[in-house]
Amino acid sequence: MGDDNKAVYTMEKRRLGDSELLVGPLAFGGNVFGWTVDQKAGFELLDAFVANGLNLIDTADVYARWVPGAKGGESESIIGAWMKARGNRDKVVIATKVGMEMGPREKGLSRRWITAAVEDSLRRLQTDYIDLYQAHADDTETPQEETAEAFADLIKAGKVRVLGASNFGADRLALALQVSARKGVPRYQTLQPHYNLYERVGFETLTQAVCVAQNVSVIPYFPLASGFLSGKYRCEADLGKSKRGGGMTKYMNPRGFRILDALDDVARRTSATPARVALAWLMRSPAVVAPIASATSRAQLEDIVKAASLKLEAAEVEVLTRASAP
Repeated sequence: MGDDNKAVYTMEKRRLGDSELLVGPLAFGGNVFGWTVDQKAGFELLDAFVANGLNLIDTADVYARWVPGAKGGESESIIGAWMKARGNRDKVVIATKVGMEMGPREKGLSRRWITAAVEDSLRRLQTDYIDLYQAHADDTETPQEETAEAFADLIKAGKVRVLGASNFGADRLALALQVSARKGVPRYQTLQPHYNLYERVGFETLTQAVCVAQNVSVIPYFPLASGFLSGKYRCEADLGKSKRGGGMTKYMNPRGFRILDALDDVARRTSATPARVALAWLMRSPAVVAPIASATSRAQLEDIVKAASLKLEAAEVEVLTRASAP
């Protein structure tokens, strides 16, 4: 391995909230497994990811249910098979989620569904515990007290170590934390929001302040705006470059191109790539512990892992922050 990889390997781990879980500054997004990445390629990508000293692997029970012929759970199954083959369960931090629809009456954050879904996830992951179990989306039909108590029971049973939330707004996250404190049960230590250089308003307006004040660690998803911030899509002719290309048109506007120009500028200054720069900017953001980035090839992976050792100067951060101002 080159010097860059060695720098990543020796990078200090970051703590998730007030928990004992320590993770590297970049998470691997398992949403591609069972979709654009099969098991063989998945094993190779995960091998390379941990070889770079990184350890947080994020998935969900619903991945990749949207693929024709899939049922959901395909991503967990690939990760579980990989851990069994490598015998490395205690070397990685596995984060999965519950709450998205898996079938009729199989969704949400009720005690009934959480209790059933966790067993399915454990079976697919071929493990007896989940490091970080996350509420995939807010469930306004289930009392937060019921959800908190169900999660607490999983921790008590040793099936889950730490809890997290995903796609919660500021008010609902704050309420969930209050409920856990009032009941004396484990709280959400992490939050997964949709957050990147382009998508800033939803998280920064209110939710960021709650996370900072309550020491909730942020694990942003879509940190590269589904690939737009990598610089791969710059005109309509580029939209056919991947299965996600069709969704890029919403970013192709004056602000989007201004962000790409700023990324190009900082990439030149730092001898990096736009993708690495976009990830490094997020890593400097308040409360952010580890952006979740996916890769479908070894080349993509080797690029993004170098973001963990890219140190942006304050002036470079300011260039990106100003260019991406909503």
